[in-house]
Amino acid sequence: MRDLRMLCLHGYHGSGAILRRQMAPLAAVIGSTVELVCVDAPSLSEGDFGWWHEGFRGWERSRDWAAGLLRTAPPINGIFGFSQGAALTGLLAALRDSRPAPLEFEFAIMVGGFTSTMPRHAGLLRHKVSIPSVHVTGRADTIVPRRDSMLLADRFADPLILEHPGGHVIPADPAVTGPIASFLAGFSRGSMLRAARFTAKPQS
Repeated sequence: MRDLRMLCLHGYHGSGAILRRQMAPLAAVIGSTVELVCVDAPSLSEGDFGWWHEGFRGWERSRDWAAGLLRTAPPINGIFGFSQGAALTGLLAALRDSRPAPLEFEFAIMVGGFTSTMPRHAGLLRHKVSIPSVHVTGRADTIVPRRDSMLLADRFADPLILEHPGGHVIPADPAVTGPIASFLAGFSRGSMLRAARFTAKPQS
């Protein structure tokens, strides 16, 4: 039985199928207890691509689509995003912190992500985002430079930052996949049940 369901958001010019292939090395490490829900951006069904275009044009459509999915699909525990999908993950995490909170999920993982500096997002990003998060950046990434990924990580209150020597990829480096697997294990139902048994007080 799988413990966690993780919504997975692809990059610009990507798709759910492409992302699943890109995530294969990570999937092999995190194992079958995490269900990867790899989806297509809503624009793909109309022959377009990406979650939005320059200047975050079209972001509202992707926001509303993702919010609808999170509300109506079987429960999603967390979100994984790569590249533009990581930027969307960051914005959805900020939206989760807004009041009243319109979304519910427990963690966010962002690989090769970046943040928005657009005035339309200033309200969402006024405060540090509280959700537990992982941020992965490649020191040789020329598509989303490390500094941009670090600006995204700085939006979060307690980010786990993982670096690798490669470029704009989801790395197979054990120094990255291992900590992500450990991070996810902390949210698994099995881990929470074991912790509950460990901390439960004996009955008198």
